[in-house]
Amino acid sequence: MNDVTAPAQGQAPSGTRELQGRVALITGGGGAIGSAIARALAGDGATAVIADVDLAAAERVAAFIPGARAAQLDVADRESCRRVVAEIDALDGRLDILVNNAGLQFVAPIDDYPEDRFDLLMKVMVYGTFYLTKDALPLMRRGAWGRIVNLGSIHSLIASPNKSAYTAAKHAILGFTRATALEAAVDGITANCICPTYVRTPLVMNQIEPQARTLGITQEQVVNEVMLGPAAVKRFLEADEVAALARFLCSNAAGGITGSAQVIDGGWTAR
Repeated sequence: MNDVTAPAQGQAPSGTRELQGRVALITGGGGAIGSAIARALAGDGATAVIADVDLAAAERVAAFIPGARAAQLDVADRESCRRVVAEIDALDGRLDILVNNAGLQFVAPIDDYPEDRFDLLMKVMVYGTFYLTKDALPLMRRGAWGRIVNLGSIHSLIASPNKSAYTAAKHAILGFTRATALEAAVDGITANCICPTYVRTPLVMNQIEPQARTLGITQEQVVNEVMLGPAAVKRFLEADEVAALARFLCSNAAGGITGSAQVIDGGWTAR
């Protein structure tokens, strides 16, 4: 069991990196954004538990991050969430940082939207965030310190056609983040929602062709008009940019930031 004494709130352990001794659980850790966040947190001393429904993907990421380990986790499954948090408690005796990053997308008009896909998006992004937050909070309260970072989207703030389930789920994540922040602040725990626009990941790149088909336009038009058109900065975000914001939200300097929608959208929502 890890018996590192937690530093007092607002202080880093003397002579160490700021997150030294902290334990972080990152869901969807086998993917582009999750792996970037894991690297950023581990780079500042945290022990990264890289959780993914695809254990092999999590193991590939963990192999290149010092001190990290992989865990198989289906965030849509209640018992899977309980098991992973219980394993972290047994091995480390603490859980300081929870990054709810796991997500997926499906693009279709509402009247053609498969009901099982709608259910799956809700279970992964909304229920999974709830399950893990519920399980992690007691461990964070025990240490009187915690950071919860939920990956929302600009679709936590605005809507797009043909993305009803994703938009509904990301709106729900922001609302849940705010409720968590109000409940947990008394115990030194913050909860924030990162709301990025399109990040250069397989999840985003795989949307281009179905959107072109659904909208009856070219794939180039999807990129230039649908994805980048409303933004002032005409490019995709990179996963490391999202990870840098997540890392800051886990720092002591961000101790006064909670219940927030941290927008990183190239000016999309400035209009």
